Amino acid sequence: MTDLRQQALDYHALPTPGKISVSLTTAAETSQDLSLAYSPGVAEPCREIANNPDDVYKYTGKGNTVAVITNGTAVLGLGNIGPMASKPVMEGKSLLFKRFANIDSFDIEVKHKTVEEFVNTVANIADSFGGINLEDIKAPECFAIEKALIERCKIPVFHDDQHGTAIVTAAGMMNALDIQGKDIKQANIVCLGAGAAAIACMELLIKCGAQREKIYMLDTKGVVHTRRNDLNEYKKLFANNTDKRTLDDAIEGADVFVGVSGPDLLSQKQVKAMADKPIIFACSNPDPEIKPELALAARDDLIMATGRSDYPNQVNNVLCFPFIFRGALDVRARTINDAMKIAAVHAIRTLAKEPVPAEVLKASCEKDLSFGKDYIIPKPMDPRLCSAVAKAVAQAAVDSGVAALDMPENYMA
Repeated sequence: MTDLRQQALDYHALPTPGKISVSLTTAAETSQDLSLAYSPGVAEPCREIANNPDDVYKYTGKGNTVAVITNGTAVLGLGNIGPMASKPVMEGKSLLFKRFANIDSFDIEVKHKTVEEFVNTVANIADSFGGINLEDIKAPECFAIEKALIERCKIPVFHDDQHGTAIVTAAGMMNALDIQGKDIKQANIVCLGAGAAAIACMELLIKCGAQREKIYMLDTKGVVHTRRNDLNEYKKLFANNTDKRTLDDAIEGADVFVGVSGPDLLSQKQVKAMADKPIIFACSNPDPEIKPELALAARDDLIMATGRSDYPNQVNNVLCFPFIFRGALDVRARTINDAMKIAAVHAIRTLAKEPVPAEVLKASCEKDLSFGKDYIIPKPMDPRLCSAVAKAVAQAAVDSGVAALDMPENYMA
């Protein structure tokens, strides 16, 4: 652990502090270049944009730029550590945008006293960018923030902790249900956690066919049920009319467990109480709700996923968010709607069923991968994700009427 700590610190400090920088996309070597890049030549695109605001996409980098914005109130498993302490994470997100989808990204950390101040700050700078990726904002404020910004901004606004997690979870879950021979409409689902990711995951699973009345959500006080009077408006959507009160009650006979809560909260005894051929997504990071070796020792008919890269079936947001934005930007979508999210789910789950190329095996340090219990979602290093997901998302944007541009000819061919 000490070695990892020092390696991580050195990685961020050396040879230059941070993980991202700005690079030039055009020549700036001669006085003629500079006269075009700045005064007097720069006045010409300014005049064009003044006459036709959409020309900003023609003459600037706006259309390939995403802002990664946070207030630092829910950073990874570190909690409310503040905007500046969140900056390495936001730079990391920008790195992933560039590495996986060639999208330029700027990290922006906002200090504020109220939700309204945060929303106003972001809304007032939004037009500088092609899209906004909200990150590491605690619930329930994140719901109000995202809703307000979607209403106020003319560009896609996407809270990745909610929707990125939900998309990858839904893709893996639907594949796991297929393998286990279970129908999502009949599945009894236990969700341990009631924050942003949990609520988004369950809402998207419902859009994919899960039944709300078969979902048992738990927060720190137990099962979210209809006779509780301490629920916020978002938890109320999952208040189940049930006599179940504890995780022990809810897990009995459950087909699916989704954990977005904390480490070591699911016991082997509880795993044994689940239905035949159960599915466990223990996604607390870095330590899951139950370690895979313990869960698999309790049940050999289990499909197990975590948020970690050192176990099979990693639920990793990088499988979708760069490519969601790639597709949205390329058809100039004004929002990222449910149709686009569901298209991403199906693109990701379909790719997992295809043969895995040798270069992906090598990059993932695997000798063999084929669709099954230990491979229900693609590996993050799979370059096919960009074309598959971006194309599906772009087409869904066009088909659902939120795109300003038609589908590009031979897009991602």
